[in-house]
Amino acid sequence: MSMFTTRGIKVGHDKRTSTLQPVRIEHCQTVTLLMKQHIGAPCKPAVKLGDIVDRGQIVGDTDAALAAPIHASISGVCKRIEMIRVPSGEDVQAVVIESDGEMRPAANLEPPKAETREDFFAAVRQSGLVGLGGAGFPAHAKLRSACGEANILLVNAAECEPYITTDHREALDKGDNVIAGIRAICAHLDIKDAVIGIESNKGDAIEKLRALSLWNSSEGLKISVGVLPSRYPQGAEKMMIDSLTKRTVPLGKLPSAVGALVMNIGSVAFIGRYLQDGKPLVSRTVTVDGGAVHTPMNVRVPIGIGLRELIEFCGGLDHPPAKIILGGPMMGSASPNLDTVISKCNNSLLLFTREQAEGESESACIRCGKCVAGCPMRLMPCVLEAAYRTGSTEILRRRDVAGCIECGSCSFVCPAKRELVQRMRMGKRLVREEDERRREAERT
Repeated sequence: MSMFTTRGIKVGHDKRTSTLQPVRIEHCQTVTLLMKQHIGAPCKPAVKLGDIVDRGQIVGDTDAALAAPIHASISGVCKRIEMIRVPSGEDVQAVVIESDGEMRPAANLEPPKAETREDFFAAVRQSGLVGLGGAGFPAHAKLRSACGEANILLVNAAECEPYITTDHREALDKGDNVIAGIRAICAHLDIKDAVIGIESNKGDAIEKLRALSLWNSSEGLKISVGVLPSRYPQGAEKMMIDSLTKRTVPLGKLPSAVGALVMNIGSVAFIGRYLQDGKPLVSRTVTVDGGAVHTPMNVRVPIGIGLRELIEFCGGLDHPPAKIILGGPMMGSASPNLDTVISKCNNSLLLFTREQAEGESESACIRCGKCVAGCPMRLMPCVLEAAYRTGSTEILRRRDVAGCIECGSCSFVCPAKRELVQRMRMGKRLVREEDERRREAERT
């Protein structure tokens, strides 16, 4: 039996915005463009104070292999280059652009030439694309690492977290771009099989995608739709690979180890569009929801827009938000206030009232085993939490803390309301810090 067959948990969906097409913000006053919106090395500012910039112009880049350039999402003037503290607590350099009201496009934007595989990788890097499902891995690096290894493309449209509906809308509204992206990726990586994975509770999107897949499959490329059980976290890479292909990714290995390439549906659709129009990643769709906001909606926002300006576009607040979450309620990052901005990795802004945010206080573990039964990776979160609290990196390693995908299932089902996923993250940090100390000792 597959290790994932009975794993995961049932969560509420609360997809109130699934029928709402994204509404584009045509203009905003300022954007704050973080120089690190991806996994890997931060970019360095490519503009100076007072520079006039155009929409789509590169304002941050680096020579590092694992990175993606940052483009201006509006036209205007570079007003500041400063350090910004992001919700994770990290200080990140940022370029602040004040709008001139024109949204003037950069003059050199044109469809890239992607005749060869290297052309294709270079074009994807130049576009600034990172994983739009929230992970933020530079897309060009993921594609390159799968080259020669992957024999199947899995398009992740599961969207299993509550509230978020951006991928659902991508499937319904941008299906042609999705197909174009699939064709381009498969052609350049020599992949003959593509499956769009989507949860069973999205009937309208399943119908649309099935029709598109049927019309666009050929002898050289089979495109199909894989309907997944509505069970969280179906969108996790390893769980999706297992559900759709019955292949199990070994601990510590990438999906390419079992011949799979997994990409978010928004990322795939972006590649399809970018190859046609050459417009880099300067905007993205964000679900804005929660009891505190006046009008829940899907919004196409300039990357770098401030939360306050976005909320104002949605009709403002009906109640003071007791909890602010960038991303979904299971895996998103909490922000202490509204003084932050939307990055490439943010697919949702949730503004919860006190009634929505309040929960029971944490109590002692009762050893019920629910966290073990709910973990899709077959870990023992209660044991790992105890190991973290005692600082036992030996137990953390032996019990495979690195295999935790931080889905939050353990915390969700815990009757004692233990903050298990947070301690999994801290346990990983303990192990990394010990490894770094060991490497430093070996160097000296």
